[in-house]
Amino acid sequence: MSEEATVQGMETHKRMSYLHWDDYFMATSLLSAQRSKDPVTQVGACIVDSQNRIVAIGYNGFPRNCSDDEFPWTKAKKDTKDFDPLKDKKMYVVHAEANAILNSNGATLTGTRLYTTLFPCNECAKLIIQSGISDILYLSDKYAEKPTYRASRRMLDAVGVGHRRHVPKQKQIIINFDDILEEDPNSSLNLNDLHL
Repeated sequence: MSEEATVQGMETHKRMSYLHWDDYFMATSLLSAQRSKDPVTQVGACIVDSQNRIVAIGYNGFPRNCSDDEFPWTKAKKDTKDFDPLKDKKMYVVHAEANAILNSNGATLTGTRLYTTLFPCNECAKLIIQSGISDILYLSDKYAEKPTYRASRRMLDAVGVGHRRHVPKQKQIIINFDDILEEDPNSSLNLNDLHL
């Protein structure tokens, strides 16, 4: 590093490896998905306004005050003699996108962007359209051929809600609490370099 780039060991130019906005918001969705207790599919969503401010986040889970231990986390097997639709998690789980919309606390969502780890189903698409969200960025579209997702795409296309798969610029983001916890508390203040 040249002398111009440092002043008493401090960087004088911006860091070049910062997160791109879309990666940042998708990473927020992925982090939110880690809150989900679903043993199979964890989905996270993040809603962002035109000034790149996070308006709301959500993840898939049961409604407030519905016990995670009393309601089922499995899918009911339809072709079995003891099939019971009330033992299917789909009857109870609120999707990440719906939770994000509900978590917006009544803020207007017109013109916002939704970042989600999984392309939204038809029920979430209805909520997205009704709330005024204008664009969707998603990571996975693994259920694209299922009717509920085909219906979702059809509705979104009909009303002009944009949707595209997000391809991250950065392939990995590591959050390691130990890096911060083990940091010298004086190093950020450069107290070690002061000679008083």
